[in-house]
Amino acid sequence: MTTMTDTSNAARFREFKMPDVGEGLTEAEILKWFVQPGDTVTDGQVVCEVETAKAAVELPIPFDGVVHELRFPEGTTVDVGQVIIAVDVAPGSGDAAPVAPAAPEAVPAPSAPEPEEAPKGRQPVLVGYGVAESSTKRRARKGTEAAPAAASAAIQVEMNGHGPAAAAESRPLAKPPVRKLAKDLGIDLATVTPTGDGGVITREDVHAAATPAPAPAPVQAEPPVPVAAPVAPAPVASGARETRIPVKGVRKAIAQAMVGSAFTAPHVTEFVTVDVTRTMKLVAELKEDKDMAGVRVNPLLIIAKALLVAIKRNPGVNAAWDEANQEIVQKHYVNLGIAAATPRGLIVPNIKDAQDQTLPQLAASLGELVSTAREGKTSPAAMAGGTVTITNVGVFGVDTGTPILNPGESAILAVGAIKPQPWVHKGKVKPRQVTTLALSFDHRLVDGELGSKVLADVAAILEQPKRLITWA
Repeated sequence: MTTMTDTSNAARFREFKMPDVGEGLTEAEILKWFVQPGDTVTDGQVVCEVETAKAAVELPIPFDGVVHELRFPEGTTVDVGQVIIAVDVAPGSGDAAPVAPAAPEAVPAPSAPEPEEAPKGRQPVLVGYGVAESSTKRRARKGTEAAPAAASAAIQVEMNGHGPAAAAESRPLAKPPVRKLAKDLGIDLATVTPTGDGGVITREDVHAAATPAPAPAPVQAEPPVPVAAPVAPAPVASGARETRIPVKGVRKAIAQAMVGSAFTAPHVTEFVTVDVTRTMKLVAELKEDKDMAGVRVNPLLIIAKALLVAIKRNPGVNAAWDEANQEIVQKHYVNLGIAAATPRGLIVPNIKDAQDQTLPQLAASLGELVSTAREGKTSPAAMAGGTVTITNVGVFGVDTGTPILNPGESAILAVGAIKPQPWVHKGKVKPRQVTTLALSFDHRLVDGELGSKVLADVAAILEQPKRLITWA
């Protein structure tokens, strides 16, 4: 009798381990718990937010029950595979109560407890990565209702950032950047007609509902969106001369990557100062163009397009060095990285296959990338596979710099502040809009001639934007 009670109690509790959220990461820091002991949780509900070396990720729990124990406090770095939360999957069946439900199962056969062993085989997973069959076997009485419930949970977590609890409220489906846009424009998403796949509200839907609302402000004018910040350092005693801050998460990854890049790839940096007055006029015209309605238009958009055209004219710059095989890997696609400063540190998400995008598409991609980064929702996949990067240090009032290559990439373009300066134009000194560009490249695969051609092409396009048409 004692043995049966122990087995029943053991089967009551399920443990959720820290999963590998992608790309072989070995640890993550628990930023925030969304549940506490005693809270009821359901399959697919987000229980905590963790920060890896890549980005912040919300973790959904893969079973139902009542939270029994949180194994680690917020701010703790946990190895992948360690148990982070224990859940009572049979609430209400305490020591005094198991007799009533257990009696019917004891009559048929001694092997009755075997179905309770099945759930142990299920491993913690992230929503969208599939669910082990054991859960379906345990809840066979629900029949075909199990699959729709899991799908609904996955959609809610992906689009709304909440678990199935939010589904009961019939919350409109929209990605976090779209929700922020609607909030900024004062639009109630419940009144917006969705046009995206599966009834998802897109940025275009929000802008359509806001017409004739003005276009969003340039990137420089937007205040940063508050996100969950890493654990602050301990209070400093009065008169203390030093403060020590643990290096972990994104900051730790940045440090390791930059050291590896600086001491692996031989960097060369070239500079050019260019008159971008015509580019600034083009930006102003595009803001009034009906074909660009609903997307953010700023100088970075034209600079990005200019770099893509320069790469098309000089494809050798879009490559990578394979040290193991002693080969240069030529890339026939451009995953354009955009360095973004966030409260968690510098991250570099990239626009996949940017070379195939039209100007309006590129503008939409840049807007989505910046909004997602500032909200701390950039996924690890969005930061993987970059080929060439742009870093806009000009938004901080800096003229230019000598940027370090993103690991695995061949070049990075730094854009300085655009400001009026005296410039010789048509034989006369006039005030013109001027900026300085800096291109760093890996000298193992990009020689001085190739690097100079790329930088000169970008400068020429920014000086005469009509070259976007003649050179593209």
